Amino acid sequence: MMKILLIEDEKKVSAFIERGLEQENCVVETAFDGIIGLEKAMDITIDVIILDLMLPGMDGLSLLHKLRSRNIETPVLILTAKGDLDDKIQGLNLGADDYLVKPFAFVELLARTKALVRRSHKPSNQSVQFVDLEINMTTHEVFRADRKIDLTAKEYALLEFFVGNPNRALNRISIAEHVWNYDFDSGTNFIDVYVNRLRKKLGDYDEIRLIHTVRGYGYIFKTQ
Repeated sequence: MMKILLIEDEKKVSAFIERGLEQENCVVETAFDGIIGLEKAMDITIDVIILDLMLPGMDGLSLLHKLRSRNIETPVLILTAKGDLDDKIQGLNLGADDYLVKPFAFVELLARTKALVRRSHKPSNQSVQFVDLEINMTTHEVFRADRKIDLTAKEYALLEFFVGNPNRALNRISIAEHVWNYDFDSGTNFIDVYVNRLRKKLGDYDEIRLIHTVRGYGYIFKTQ
């Protein structure tokens, strides 16, 4: 399942792309301006970013430059009405991986997106580590102090979202949108139930705490 960030300010175009990608079993994040788009692009669990160039708040090329300057190497497909050769060269030189000009056929967008995912396929032994917690991002195996931890698919997705956003306070709305892909109902406590379950499995109450409560807001993943 591909996780795609779509940064596009034309809401009709965005809705069209989002529907098509979701029919292909993709998880789609959307942003309608460059500032929010850059914030969401910092999520390392994103597989591909589809980026418009003419955006409010921050244009696409500036966003791309900031993204690469922060060593975020997520593949970027530029999708824009600006089809001049100079625009293409500038985008590619700033770190874009592909370029598609509007109007476009959705099947081509999908094919290019899948190709970027294949080219950026991570090696099977890639893992991340925080203190004594180790996560294999390909096999989804999780260890803490050499103890294997069995997680459900949603528990792992929740942990992966925390790991992809270290030292950043995450509210319950963003957690629901990223992990469950739907709007958060403030009248329920299912986010807190899942976080509490994950904490128990990680041994967060007995060892160095990794998931911290931000009172009145949500949670933050940090090592100290």
